[in-house]
Amino acid sequence: MIKAGIIGVTGYAGSELLRILMQHPEVEIKTITAKSYVGMKYNEIYENYRDINESICEEMDIYKLAQDCDVIFMALPHGVATKVIDEKVLSMTKVIDFGADFRLKYADVYEEWYKAEHSGRELLKSAVYGLCEVNRQDIKNARLIANPGCYTTCSILSLRPLIAEGVIDLDSIIIDAKSGVTGAGRGLSTSSLYCEVNETIKAYKIASHRHTPEIEEQLSYACGKDINLIFTPHLTPMNRGILATCYAKLKDKYTYDDIRKIYEKYYGDEYFIRLTKEGVFPETRWVKGSNFLDIGFKIDERTGKIIVVGAIDNLVKGASGQAVQNMNILFGLPENTGLQLVPMFPA
Repeated sequence: MIKAGIIGVTGYAGSELLRILMQHPEVEIKTITAKSYVGMKYNEIYENYRDINESICEEMDIYKLAQDCDVIFMALPHGVATKVIDEKVLSMTKVIDFGADFRLKYADVYEEWYKAEHSGRELLKSAVYGLCEVNRQDIKNARLIANPGCYTTCSILSLRPLIAEGVIDLDSIIIDAKSGVTGAGRGLSTSSLYCEVNETIKAYKIASHRHTPEIEEQLSYACGKDINLIFTPHLTPMNRGILATCYAKLKDKYTYDDIRKIYEKYYGDEYFIRLTKEGVFPETRWVKGSNFLDIGFKIDERTGKIIVVGAIDNLVKGASGQAVQNMNILFGLPENTGLQLVPMFPA
């Protein structure tokens, strides 16, 4: 059994991770921590765990966790992992970090976009970007995995085959993405109160969202060229889900079947990536509660552009499910172990 520890178990992503790991046949949850709930039973915080989970939330002791666990999940915001993860920790255990601390190759880029000092520069070279369908070979031998962001997972995987095959103009890429409110986390914020998000939709952090350099960096690896794109996120009045509508200019005339073959080349054998039928487009309701990414596309012959739509559950494929998928790769398990979650509908 894989002994797992969860740091930050009371956030939305941490709670989802616990739900998934409790159903995983090869995992023993050794320790859970929550800074604001030390000493409390988990089912006192989340009533849905009544008579299901009696675990006590502990204070984070990173070295004890490293000694006791085969893998530590850090379900915390950016800025935490770089302060507590070091070579001593990584010599004893593996770490999967949900934050952004190790996602970007260069610390200077991180500091520019996150307006925070990067305290773990020496570990950046050993960190692996945990986008499973792209980096699984590197993930197998990793000690430190940077779990990708939710917007980034959906956007990168939706566009990557087209960029890798060189069929779109790299200067024409626009990503219009929409997220459920859980993407903002469980912390108190006026902008995520019910009355602020219900019956409205808004764009936010226009031309300045922190996932932009992450998307650009990873897509640049697919073609060997630097990419600059427009990424605009929106907050929508739903609990969970990401829908990314991506636009790009095609370099030549292609049929639906031409583009379909490209996606099948890259994703035909991927369990968690589903290509929709022609004329059918992804919706967040068809992936909710699952680790699936649905992708559909339409060629606009009038403008010579392609529109690609991707949908994921931001808490599963966009966070906790992908983290478990990373763990499965690390420990040599089939990637869908504990993740054969049928999407919930209605929900």
